[in-house]
Amino acid sequence: MTGSGNGKPAAESPRASGEPQVLPLDRLPRERLAVMLEAGEDILECYRVLGKAGLNVVGEVLRGQGTFVEFDHYPSEDVFDHETHSQYYYHAHRGSAMEHGHFHTFLRAPGMSPGVTPEELPGSEEWPAADQALSHLVAISMDDYGFPRGLFAVNRWVTGDCWYRAEHVIAMLDRFAIDHAYPSWPVNRWITGMLRLFRPGIEALLLQRDAVVAAWQANHPGNDALEDRGLEITGWIPISVEHQIEQIRRALDLQTARGAAAANRGTARR
Repeated sequence: MTGSGNGKPAAESPRASGEPQVLPLDRLPRERLAVMLEAGEDILECYRVLGKAGLNVVGEVLRGQGTFVEFDHYPSEDVFDHETHSQYYYHAHRGSAMEHGHFHTFLRAPGMSPGVTPEELPGSEEWPAADQALSHLVAISMDDYGFPRGLFAVNRWVTGDCWYRAEHVIAMLDRFAIDHAYPSWPVNRWITGMLRLFRPGIEALLLQRDAVVAAWQANHPGNDALEDRGLEITGWIPISVEHQIEQIRRALDLQTARGAAAANRGTARR
């Protein structure tokens, strides 16, 4: 399966400065917040069942894979859902004191909405085509204990995918799902839930990605920005599952309070 994944970890790589602007959670529709909360609770359940056996997400992906070799994909053939056309793998690089490794997530062309195509740009490298076309969605940085520490977006050359506009990639997020038990049912539920729990942050990273690449191209007119090794990671945000769940519950409570206040004002005017 394609997707070279040669990017360095977020702590090491050339990247854009500043975190993207994430929409405040209380401004999201309640339906979206409910989906995010359900995903967060499912992630906690995955942690619970793994923890009972002394396991963690990263250990499950590496289990039975032999010696851990930096830059190699784990599992060796990636994880692919033939119904949803979702894909991911885990790998690591040298020199990161902050990160053990990271997951790269993708959606392949057959899983995308009809009519969605890569950008037609005068690039210097050949991209995957037809059913092999794929889009990188987001990378999940993991700590030494097997828990997520951040999300980041990357330039095209890092994972060898195709280049789709941010709004198209955002529309792909809800289509990502790994609905089987290889290499681990809890891990597949976890990674599916991560893209739902942190949807607002991923959207912000993707919008920032396009802006960063466009600015890089404008400042380096002689280079192909999508292949420029000087631009690797286009944005990064730190994350905490527990904090995100807490913030979602607060946002839901705030929306409830606003709704009650508006109803009371309406009653008072009668």
